[in-house]
Amino acid sequence: MDVGLLISNITNPTLLFFLLGILAVRVKSDLEIPPSTAKFISLYLLFSIGFKGGQELAHHPFTSEIVWSCLAGLIIAAAIPVYVFHALRRWISASDAGAIAACFGSVSAVTFVAASTYLEAQGLTFGGHMVAVMALMESPAIIAGVILVMMYDEESRASLRLGTVLHHALTNSSVLMIIGSLVIGIISDEKAAMGIKPFTTDMFKGFLAIFLLEMGLATGNRLKAFREQGWFYVAVGVVIPVINGCTVGWASQFVTHDPGNRFMFAVLAASASYIAVPAAMRLAVPKADPGLYIPMALGVTFPFNITLGMPLYQWVISVS
Repeated sequence: MDVGLLISNITNPTLLFFLLGILAVRVKSDLEIPPSTAKFISLYLLFSIGFKGGQELAHHPFTSEIVWSCLAGLIIAAAIPVYVFHALRRWISASDAGAIAACFGSVSAVTFVAASTYLEAQGLTFGGHMVAVMALMESPAIIAGVILVMMYDEESRASLRLGTVLHHALTNSSVLMIIGSLVIGIISDEKAAMGIKPFTTDMFKGFLAIFLLEMGLATGNRLKAFREQGWFYVAVGVVIPVINGCTVGWASQFVTHDPGNRFMFAVLAASASYIAVPAAMRLAVPKADPGLYIPMALGVTFPFNITLGMPLYQWVISVS
């Protein structure tokens, strides 16, 4: 792996703001981002990446690569929860295994956004259709995780309503915003769309830095509770993204040869949801312990991916 690339990633200003958030918690600072502001910035990031992806799709022909990429995304999102669930089932309850499996099968939109900034720093781009792939990958993992819990936990099977879970998985705010923005970007008039370019493009990195500061604060607050669960869960939070990211990064050559698209596939497979899946699991599987799957995704997998994971996945792609 290129050490210079690793250092460049770690010294990225957006990542440094994330580390500042963790530091603020450790020194017991009163620094905070109001929840309403964090929610707005989260929606803004989804809107911006979705709209820009839609605009790019509008100017490119519909190809077989787009179809195969979307299909591959669905397969990845459905397959990851199955193997993660069965790997963890021997150690923990079906409810906890299902929630953790759903987190790793689904995607982190913020990790995707950070990956797009990482690629830009490397002088690479990715296709707008990868935004659609990300949107498609969010819900299948939730559904797969709930079905696995229903299959192996009799108590949960009696109380679950699959229809309610499906509705929530398809209409939660992150999915609706990214898909809606993508569609609007595709059908918007090009000249009119240029009018909001300063908002969707020029301000993007600044908003991302502030959002990662808030993520750092949230991660710092979760770490204490998570450490009480033991090093096993820390190892799981690192090993699973490495397996997923490296495997999909290598296999992505059979779907696309574009290095930027391959990198995004690897990041999507390696990321873990800490927004959409926890919200769905609280509704569908209340027995699952949020003190396990939320800190694992936010406190271990997310920091690993944006510091060491991304250079690792890019290296795997470069040698395959």
